[in-house]
Amino acid sequence: MIKYHKTINGRINTLENFESECWINCTAPTEKEINYLMSDLGIDPDLLKASLDEEESSHVDREGDCTLMIMDSPVVNKSGKNFTYYTNPISIIITPKNIVTISLKENSIIEEFSEGLIRSAYPENKTRFAMQIMLRMASKYLQYLTQINKITEHVEEELKKSMQNEELIQLLEIEKSLVYFSASLKSISGMLRKLSRGKHVELGEEEADLLEDIMIEIKQAAEMSEIYLNILSSSMDAFSSLISNNLNVVMKVLASITLILSMPTIVSGIYGMNNPGIPFMENWWFPFLLTGISMFVTWLILKHKDMI
Repeated sequence: MIKYHKTINGRINTLENFESECWINCTAPTEKEINYLMSDLGIDPDLLKASLDEEESSHVDREGDCTLMIMDSPVVNKSGKNFTYYTNPISIIITPKNIVTISLKENSIIEEFSEGLIRSAYPENKTRFAMQIMLRMASKYLQYLTQINKITEHVEEELKKSMQNEELIQLLEIEKSLVYFSASLKSISGMLRKLSRGKHVELGEEEADLLEDIMIEIKQAAEMSEIYLNILSSSMDAFSSLISNNLNVVMKVLASITLILSMPTIVSGIYGMNNPGIPFMENWWFPFLLTGISMFVTWLILKHKDMI
């Protein structure tokens, strides 16, 4: 799907048809739309191919008069009570007359711009507009990392009360999300360093300041991601040790109870052989007394050994 946007009266609005200097927003483009981008806008096929690759990492490239910037965008998906975080690439292509964004799925960041929720965003200033999209992505990383930290603290508190599989699975999902974020942020940092050299796009003073802000926020997000990942890994190891320890305690208690309950079986087995040589064979009460004494002595020994 292709939509056209342009600033009218200081606010981004949706256009019915293509206009010069407009922002072309493509979401999951069809084959016909891809051909339109190549033939009518003159975008290099290699740039479009990279833009449509879901596994493409963040990088900047230039072919002819077109500059391609691919940046992994953070995405959150809610499933019941659980939240899953992952990344999706968004491509920004700057042509001599227009700016084009391509994403394989709907993205909340692009929607915020297309709905005019971001102030001072002017697609006519193509480089500055691209920087604003990147800055919004960097802010989203920080926002989602803060959410992840709060969710992790809540799940850990629940685990302290009761070791349930649901909480453990949620921690594993969070750990996987942090791995995705950490890898994406590293590739974004490399792309931004390459972009700061000014070989692919011309950077004015305002654009350079925006790029510096993006690099600071991405660096902060990368550090937060690494810290949270290390803390979560340590917590997972601690909870794993607690689960193993709890299992050992349960097994120890069950083994002790089994040993105590085996005393009646031993005594009844001996006195059930009808052997005249067994002491007190004629006294029916003696096996019961011996059973009680043996169970009590066994309990005392296990209690002394802290086995029960």
